[in-house]
Amino acid sequence: MATGSGAGRASVRPVDRPRGTSTARSKSVAPRRPPSPARARPAADHDPTADLCRVRVALRIRPKNADELAQGADFDTCVELQAECKKLKLKKNNWASESYQFDEIFGENSSQKRIYEVVAKPVVESVLEGYNGTVMAYGQTGTGKTYTVGQLGKEDPSERGIMVRALEHILSSMSLETDSMAVSYLQLYLESVQDLLAPEKTNIPIVEDSKTGEVSLPGAAIVEIKDLEHVFQLLQIGETNRHAADTKMNTESSRSHAILIIHLQRSLKMKEENTVSIPSDAEHTLPGDLPLVLKSKLLIVDLAGSERIDKSGSEGHMIEEAKFINLSLSSLGKCINALAENSSHIPTRDSKLTRMLRDSFGGTARTSLVVTIGPSARHYSETSSTVLFGQRAMKIVNTIRLKEEVDYETLYKKVEDEVDHLTSDMERQQKLRQREKMQLEKRLKVSEAFLHDLKMTSTMQIENLEKEKHQFEYAIKRLMQELEEKEGQNNVLSEKIVHLETSLNEKKQQQLESFSTTQILSETTKAHEKKVGELLRQLEEEKSRSASMKGHFNVLEQQLSDAQSSAQFQENTARELKRDLSKVTEIFTNQVHSLEGKISQLMSEKELMYKELKSAQAKVQDEARHRQSLEAEVVRLKRSKTDNCAEESKTLCGMVRSGSGLGSEAFMSKSGNFKETLASQRGTISKIFEEVGLPNVLALLKSEELEVQIHAVKVVANLAAEDINQEKIVEEGGLDALLSLLETSENTTIHRATAGAIANLAMNVSNQALIMNKGGAQLLANIASKTDDPQTMRMVAGAIANLCGNEKWHAMLKQDGGIKALLGMFQTGHTDVIAQIARGLANFAKCESRVISQGHKKGRSLLIEDGILSWIMANSTMFPPSTRRHIELAFCHLAQNVENSRDIIITGGIKELLRISRESSRDDARTLAKKALNSNPAFLKEIQ
Repeated sequence: MATGSGAGRASVRPVDRPRGTSTARSKSVAPRRPPSPARARPAADHDPTADLCRVRVALRIRPKNADELAQGADFDTCVELQAECKKLKLKKNNWASESYQFDEIFGENSSQKRIYEVVAKPVVESVLEGYNGTVMAYGQTGTGKTYTVGQLGKEDPSERGIMVRALEHILSSMSLETDSMAVSYLQLYLESVQDLLAPEKTNIPIVEDSKTGEVSLPGAAIVEIKDLEHVFQLLQIGETNRHAADTKMNTESSRSHAILIIHLQRSLKMKEENTVSIPSDAEHTLPGDLPLVLKSKLLIVDLAGSERIDKSGSEGHMIEEAKFINLSLSSLGKCINALAENSSHIPTRDSKLTRMLRDSFGGTARTSLVVTIGPSARHYSETSSTVLFGQRAMKIVNTIRLKEEVDYETLYKKVEDEVDHLTSDMERQQKLRQREKMQLEKRLKVSEAFLHDLKMTSTMQIENLEKEKHQFEYAIKRLMQELEEKEGQNNVLSEKIVHLETSLNEKKQQQLESFSTTQILSETTKAHEKKVGELLRQLEEEKSRSASMKGHFNVLEQQLSDAQSSAQFQENTARELKRDLSKVTEIFTNQVHSLEGKISQLMSEKELMYKELKSAQAKVQDEARHRQSLEAEVVRLKRSKTDNCAEESKTLCGMVRSGSGLGSEAFMSKSGNFKETLASQRGTISKIFEEVGLPNVLALLKSEELEVQIHAVKVVANLAAEDINQEKIVEEGGLDALLSLLETSENTTIHRATAGAIANLAMNVSNQALIMNKGGAQLLANIASKTDDPQTMRMVAGAIANLCGNEKWHAMLKQDGGIKALLGMFQTGHTDVIAQIARGLANFAKCESRVISQGHKKGRSLLIEDGILSWIMANSTMFPPSTRRHIELAFCHLAQNVENSRDIIITGGIKELLRISRESSRDDARTLAKKALNSNPAFLKEIQ
């Protein structure tokens, strides 16, 4: 990657090492063996001075992060270090493990200084001697590669990474008079080489010399370094321009490969007898000592971490970034495998990364690799892949060689200076006499002019003194007027101080009022108990109604028995009449027929009464089944009565998931009983979904019975918590039904469950577009303005917070009143509601900051127009740590936009940024605050 092949005579020879230094570093790295034809260049096959040097690989394990420490005894590790043996034991499970040997093992407490001395210092010393070198970090995202390599540590020198320490080492070892050092800082982003020191330079070409095989980047900026302060400035600029993003695994995940190229040129004089032969014509023109230069190059590479999309939670453009990162790392792994197996073909042209690192693996550079891993067993597959990558890299042997060049440029300048010196001496001798004559004439003229000027200046000084006197008198009057104005301003400031004290007392009163809201929660609990009592009274009424139905049934039976006895009596009467008819004349025959008709009519009435009896029995059975369902509902309410109102809402509406890894701590910290209840309910709902079917469940949303609607919307909300069900719900018209129900219903329970379902659907990018285009944000804002139920507000705030995570809908979300609704819900004082509000603001500010940093948007933040800064300044330290972290992140992201500087300064945000940079419990918040303070000239001016 040299900037040029270099003109002039070049010689390849070993460097004379000082006697005090140890040679074990270069000689004992690897056994001497002939390199494979694919890796060694033809020139090295016959070069007796070339050394074979194996790639040195060290392993570093990062400490447990906050999530892993929160698990406590439940945390499961998959690694075991044996530092004294330089071995790593990788545990797949309790009974299966594998051991790996490395050149060095670093534990959780290893210092940055020790890592530099073991990994990078030998390479840097080799570069100072004239050899090329490479130091690289490889590992899964979030395992500490950027911390190991690129940490600046400007405030704390012990935190400095390999880049800063290597440049500091070189500056202390070189001579500023004869030596020179220059750097280039690049990133490989989306398979495009970009200059971090000159962001306007993109898609820089990679050029390979067909003769020497050296790789160069002719379009990259090369900046000469003179001191350590210049180093910090350049690295800070590069860190600012490098692409980074917030994922579930890392809040500042690097989305590009960063490569720092250090070009070093050192002067070296050798006797003519030790160099190659010089032509006879040049022997009389060249001096006895030829000026030689050693040109070497050091690459310090911070690779982007490999990641899985399902674990990192990448969305949209971040998925494309992850694809290119994994593609380039896969190409690098193929090249490492081919070199380790002595393959005849090395696929270095599959990726720009492998082309840029061509000299580092299998080339002429001394290479050290540090692989970083995490302790969690959750990432066992990624850790195993990283360890195997390091094991294969240890098999690669590079052929390092020294390159010297005669410094013809210095030699030419020296000869040219001598010729100019002689020519100037000749001209000076010729002009010396003329100058003496001209000087005498000039002295005479100067004396005459001086006498004349002296007379003029004396008169002018007298006039100037009088003018200055008048000016001083005028200045004294003006200062007196300004003093009077200052006294008036001080009086105004004192009045403002009194006003601020009164406003502070009012805010304290508001805090006391928010404390009273906790008492309202207890009253709502009592209201739920009253509701259970009413259900019990309804059950007693149903029992009494059932008893009355039984009495009615007994009456019907009595009527049936009376009808049967009456029919028996009529039959007996008919028999008597028949006996009488035999004695009576034919006149009474008509009366007999009429009696028979009456008998048949009584029989039909009997059948009708029997049918009515059966229908009454069926109704009684239906009433009994309804009574059993009510009893089951009462039992379920009694079981859930012990949970507070917030848990009841979460149980009914399902888990409202949050984006970007924010807001999940509270849910994960619930007791095991709640998790078992949620799992059992999901199992029940999945059975309902399989047996009833999604279309039938959605059809129940339009039922006229309120209880049916409530149960149906709860089922849909729980189904929406699973990603696999969301697409089916939207295709079957479930989103339209939920929005319609949210608009038309007046029931608080339906509002709460519907908002929870919409919040779950809002996790999907395509669903966010449908929700916004159908006016979902406006409906959520209307519900927030109408309801007083804190659990409903929590669901509404969670839905709006998820919509804030997509920068495409920020303007529309603000226009529909979503941001004002978030701030309006703060008045509830409920902890869970405020946590969702803070998460939404953090999502909004983070996405907006990312778009502005990429150049897709300019201007003042949309959040500031709704008064977010005043809200943050008043409430940043009033809430629990998790909520406070979201508020701090939102404020730090707003501070990254230069257009927001004036508003932040006016509201006193500089003090808040300083507090976050020193006192925040999260490293990402402190880093963002420091970055904003150091990169914004307006902030630096205010601090000074």
